[in-house]
Amino acid sequence: MPDSKSAIRCTGRRKTAIASVRLIPGSGQIVVNERPLEDYFPRDTARMRILEPFQVTETAGQFDAIVSVRGGGTSAQADAVRHGISRALLASSESLRAALRKNGMLTRDPREVERKKYGRHKARKRPQYSKR
Repeated sequence: MPDSKSAIRCTGRRKTAIASVRLIPGSGQIVVNERPLEDYFPRDTARMRILEPFQVTETAGQFDAIVSVRGGGTSAQADAVRHGISRALLASSESLRAALRKNGMLTRDPREVERKKYGRHKARKRPQYSKR
């Protein structure tokens, strides 16, 4: 485990959201874009997803997280923060890899929005076919 002066920096991504996470040994306080976690993510499900890596690895209350997140929507941002925290926990202790990998927290979700094509309403939706 790193000493109190060192911080672990990692990046998490989801869709177009990018989260830069700094993990410091502390009391479990999480700050997102210079605001408390509860203010930035008012939905319980988003906060639950962010705190999941700490619960799975049983490190809740051992680290403070300072997060800078941009791009995407609130759900994608929450998942990007989760990915960044998972990577930072892995950097702090390699023994946590099995628990994080088992719960799918180290894999970056590759799904992106497909671009709209010309002649179509959306990416794949076609105009209605008319026989006559």
